Amino acid sequence: MSASWRPARPVLSPPPLRPGERVGLVAASSALGDPGRLEQGVAVLEDWGLVVERPFDPGRRWGYMAGDDQQRRGDLEARARLLACVRGGWGSARLLEQPLPEQAGWLLGYSDVTSLLWARLALGLGGGIHGPMVTGLASEPEWSQQRLRALLFGEPLPPLQGEPWQGGVAEGPLLVANLTVATHLLGTPFLPPLAGAVLILEDVGEAPYRIERLLTHWRLCGALQQLAGLGFGSFLDCDDPVESSEPPQHRFSLEQVLRERTADLGIPVVGRLPVGHAPGNGALPLGRLARLDGDSGRLSLIP
Repeated sequence: MSASWRPARPVLSPPPLRPGERVGLVAASSALGDPGRLEQGVAVLEDWGLVVERPFDPGRRWGYMAGDDQQRRGDLEARARLLACVRGGWGSARLLEQPLPEQAGWLLGYSDVTSLLWARLALGLGGGIHGPMVTGLASEPEWSQQRLRALLFGEPLPPLQGEPWQGGVAEGPLLVANLTVATHLLGTPFLPPLAGAVLILEDVGEAPYRIERLLTHWRLCGALQQLAGLGFGSFLDCDDPVESSEPPQHRFSLEQVLRERTADLGIPVVGRLPVGHAPGNGALPLGRLARLDGDSGRLSLIP
């Protein structure tokens, strides 16, 4: 039986971090690019009292990826309490062709790192955090940086505020993902249980018709219909350009697509949550019990 058809259950998070504990840098996806942004993000982590180890060469690459599969998988074997991904792009799903290290601890990232976060959760491992990667950490607003620090150090997290689209209140294990990446995990062993889960989706650079195509695939395979609640984060650069040759009446906006593809699910739906590629990527722990309020637009963790 596929993992996606088991009832979703919360998973336990690792113990909180303490000052002086180690952070391992993970380049599981695309090649790094500007090393200055990496150093700025490392400085934020070090300001929190963490010790950042740098075993990988920032200039390492294999084609458009940050090294070959063996090199990138090796980053995940670092003996550190927090594995912090440096950037997204593409490449992490390739690492699932071989067994991942099942070590306990925290794994931080989003976008392409969805593959690793969801694969760990499918194994029943807690500690996955959908949140800023190291190269983007310094450019996050203060509230977002402090939210990530609080999550890592075991402090309470305030709710995230979105826009209510469909009413009702849902409670269930929290899943957060890039829509495109998660879609390519459907039908694989790396899909966490969806039944009864609260799912938050985000994406970047996808036209409305492509977003509609992805959500239609989720509907056709029965995935959306299993959820207890559904939220949408930022969909950066996912609307048709203003200079489009098609008149407005011949197009669907991003919001129209998101609303239409989810209006008949009979579950709470919240839009415009501060999660994803736009500045203000609120960190969220995967597998933790969460409450999504479709009347107020609020997403909160349940202690």
